[in-house]
Amino acid sequence: MTKYLMVGIGGALGSILRFWVSGYVGDQLGARFPYGTFIVNCTGSFLIGFFVTILAQRTHWSPNWRYLIPIGFIGGYTTFSAFELEVFRSFQEGEFLVAGLNVVLSVVVGFASVWLGVIAGRTIS
Repeated sequence: MTKYLMVGIGGALGSILRFWVSGYVGDQLGARFPYGTFIVNCTGSFLIGFFVTILAQRTHWSPNWRYLIPIGFIGGYTTFSAFELEVFRSFQEGEFLVAGLNVVLSVVVGFASVWLGVIAGRTIS
């Protein structure tokens, strides 16, 4: 039960920070390009790489930190970071085809899914 609590606390805090950072960056740089989302995705990708590495090296730390920080907080901050970590791990393991397919399919199928969701939403309303 503790791991769910840690994920929930981290996720709530990460989501709040994502909302604030996105809004702040968007206010500062304008809305012509989605700067806020871009900054959140890049910083989240850095943070997940950093914390997964630190937590792997600090094996004496409680596993709850893994639930709180990379899964909860950074996952709430941006799911893009988890995607990037998975691609990196595939690449690192020499699974270049898997890494490439994950990137291409996630972007293309993700875009198509948003498009189909818009069509479905318009059909219902």
